[in-house]
Formats: sequence, C-alpha cells, structure tokens
Amino acid sequence: MIIAIVCLVAGGLLGFFINIELDAVSSAYVALGILAAIDSIMGGIASVLNKKFELKIFITGFFGNALLAVGILYLGTILGMDLYTGIVVMFMIRIFQNFAFIRRFLLNKSKKSVKIKEE
Repeated sequence: MIIAIVCLVAGGLLGFFINIELDAVSSAYVALGILAAIDSIMGGIASVLNKKFELKIFITGFFGNALLAVGILYLGTILGMDLYTGIVVMFMIRIFQNFAFIRRFLLNKSKKSVKIKEE
C-alpha cells in the first residue's frame, strides 16, 4: 500500500513538473489511455470490496482496455469515423457504475457499524 502511494505521488509530481506538449491527435489517444486506467482502477477497487480481486485479471484488463480503446480509435481514424465519443461514453458509464458500487458498499458498511439507540 505504501509503495502504491509513493508511486502515485511520484507520478503526480513528475506530471506536474515535466512539461510535455501533445498535438490534438495524440492528446485523444492519451486521454483514452487515462480513462482506461481509471476504469481499471475503479473496477479493481470494486472487486477488492467484493472480495473477488485477481491480480492477473486486473493487469490484463488494465493494459488490454487501454490497447483496445486506442486500437479502436486508430481504426476509426483510418476509416474516417469518429469513434472517440462512443469510447469515452462507454468508459464513463463503467467508471460511474463502479463508483456507485463503491459508494453503496461504503455507505452500507458504515450504516451497519453505526447503531442508533431507540428509546
């Protein structure tokens, strides 16, 4: 857990201090990669709470989702189709579904631990 936090802070600091400029086409690919990563992380958290987490599935999903999304975007660019919006909508739906599960899980957990005394 400490390693994950250190890596998160280090990555955030590197991203903040290193100035990388991307053109419009590259930024779409990077944005999809970031959305895929967030989707995988939210799914991983949900599966940990569900006690069904498997590292192999998480790792392959993390990289597989990103590669598939970027591949579909690239194919759409070659075919002259704008598939970016559809991919973004799909990832956002999954992110919000996982967030809703995590939120409900944590609220139900705290509800069970708080006992209200009735008079």
